[in-house]
Formats: sequence, C-alpha cells, structure tokens
Amino acid sequence: MTERLAAQLAFLAEADRLKSVLRATPVHGGRKENSGEHSWHLALYALVLADQAPPGVSIDRVIRMLLLHDLVEIDTGDVPIHAAGGMAHGSAARQAEEARAADRIFGLLPKDIGDELRALWEEFEAAESPDAVFAKALDRVQPVMQNIAAGGGSWRDFDVTFADLETRVGRKVARGAPRVWDHVRTVARPFFE
Repeated sequence: MTERLAAQLAFLAEADRLKSVLRATPVHGGRKENSGEHSWHLALYALVLADQAPPGVSIDRVIRMLLLHDLVEIDTGDVPIHAAGGMAHGSAARQAEEARAADRIFGLLPKDIGDELRALWEEFEAAESPDAVFAKALDRVQPVMQNIAAGGGSWRDFDVTFADLETRVGRKVARGAPRVWDHVRTVARPFFE
C-alpha cells in the first residue's frame, strides 16, 4: 500500500468517529441524532432542495461542504446552537478549538487533498460565498425540521423562544434559502404558542 493511500484510508477511518458524536436534536424515534447522520441528512437536503438555491450556487460544492462541515466535532463534540456559556456556538473559544481540530483531522490526508478539503471547510465556516451561504442555511434548517418532527424536541430542553429561533436560526436560513424559511417558520410557530 502506498503512503498516500494509507493516509487516505486513515482519514476515512478517523471520519467514521463522527458517528459517535451525539447532537442535542432528536430523531423520529426519540434518540439523539449523531453528527454523521446529520451530515448525511444535510447532503440529502442539498440534493433535494437544490431548486431553492439562489442562481449560480453549485450544489456539488454545497454537498461537499455539508459532508465535511462537522468533522471537527470528532475532537470538539457538538455544541447546540441554543446552548450558552464560554464554549457556546460561534464563540471565539469554540472557533479556536475547531480550527485546531481541523488542523489535525485534515492534516491526516495527503497535503493536496487535505488543503482542498480544509479550504471547503473554511469557506463553509466563513459563510460568505453563495455556496456557503446556502449550505449554512440548510445546516440551520435541518435541526428545525427534526425538532418539528419530534414535537418540539430540543427547543424544550434549551427553553428556546420563537424570537430565539428567528435570531439564531431564521436569519441564516432566510439569507440562503428565503422561501424555505418562509415555509418552515410558519410550520414551527405553533410550537412556541
């Protein structure tokens, strides 16, 4: 086996650990979703909701971002968007921890592949390109749909209000997939009344 192939297979074995990272969002059966399931489901969201993407968005690139976006959770674990505290979602401490994880995980790959995948991860995190904005919108809307399917799911656990949902989730979804958010917010609203 070549050194390159060994590195590729080692990365794939490491990526499999994402299946053991539990998220706060329940799946239909009531158990907690894992980050591997979440990433797969998001890739499917991108494929199925491609017609909701703004013109010029590359669904292939979006799917690639979504398959990679949570790999850092192998080292950092998942932080729910509605959690508070020093390691809260989006905090400077959390971003630094994720960057260290990205260094390690993408560093397992041959440099050319690792650099390419790391760049896609960084693009997703920055959420500035049209592809990343759409990917981020899907990443925010999927847990909403999971919580709706679970009768409110983690919203109850974190005492989420509809205003919280609009601020933390809705703005990002509306930015990348406005028609999706128009529909989803209408379906979600009754859970907060």
